[in-house]
Amino acid sequence: MSPARALPPPDFEPASAHPEFGWLRQAAAASDWASVRGYVDSLPPGTDRSFVSSVIAEVDGVEHALRAWVAAAPGDVLALTLLGAREINIGWGIRTAARASKVSREQFEAFHEHLRRAEQLLIRATAIDPAYDAAWSERLNTARGLQLGQHEARRRYDRLSEHHPSHFTAQARLLQQLCPKWSGSWEAAHGFAQECMLGAPEGAMSAGLVAEAHVEHALDLRDDRERTAYLRQSHVHAELVEAARRSVLHPRFRRPYGWVTVQGSFAVLFSMIGDKAQAAAHFHALNGLASEYPWSYFGEKAETYTRHRAAALSHT
Repeated sequence: MSPARALPPPDFEPASAHPEFGWLRQAAAASDWASVRGYVDSLPPGTDRSFVSSVIAEVDGVEHALRAWVAAAPGDVLALTLLGAREINIGWGIRTAARASKVSREQFEAFHEHLRRAEQLLIRATAIDPAYDAAWSERLNTARGLQLGQHEARRRYDRLSEHHPSHFTAQARLLQQLCPKWSGSWEAAHGFAQECMLGAPEGAMSAGLVAEAHVEHALDLRDDRERTAYLRQSHVHAELVEAARRSVLHPRFRRPYGWVTVQGSFAVLFSMIGDKAQAAAHFHALNGLASEYPWSYFGEKAETYTRHRAAALSHT
């Protein structure tokens, strides 16, 4: 049996990469908001705090305790942000990730209702603390879901970046807004990704947006043949090599929240290009870790990951 085939299946559990995820889920389920606040307050300056609201937003039923907390403390920025994130999560769950043509009117109505609730909560949070990154980051989600337009989304991003330059979660959310599926363009999406890469210190996650832009572009094409032809263009390959060198393969890279997704985007793209050596570097760095995005978008996630990993590691 080859070494690649002997490897265990990919691990899609976020807490495997970030053990604090498991603890945050448990604290939220127990309504232990004092501990959650203590953890958030302990994060080093410059930390992308959006991951806290993202993790807690996925806890089923947590909205009930969060609504009680906001009712008791209507000026609490953390409470407002966490409830806003949960309302967004519920709304997107109703809408689903399907194209707009596949979403019913009833789904859209419920989706927008939850996003409007979230918007009001998050407006209050950013009015109280204009530098609160997690609240502004969530407002990029409401801007997209409520179709407030490119200019409003960029305005919100700019307000956040005044205080938090190279904020990866916000950059990734604005990138989605700039894609054609949300009334943007590929020129805008790729241009923004390059802007973020060149404006960030080397070793930051921001260069990974170049990979995410190419993932989105490839997904928008009709079939595997078109995707392969697009990705195998020499300029695409060169952009990915540079972006990986500036981010996840840089000696200063420190694996912040979201690194598994970015590393996976490089892995799948280099695999589809046929550059096994580059793909292998990213699979080695992942060491079996995986995330829903991008793998689930290119077929059955575990099978896709395992197949590409086996091909890449057969080169080494």
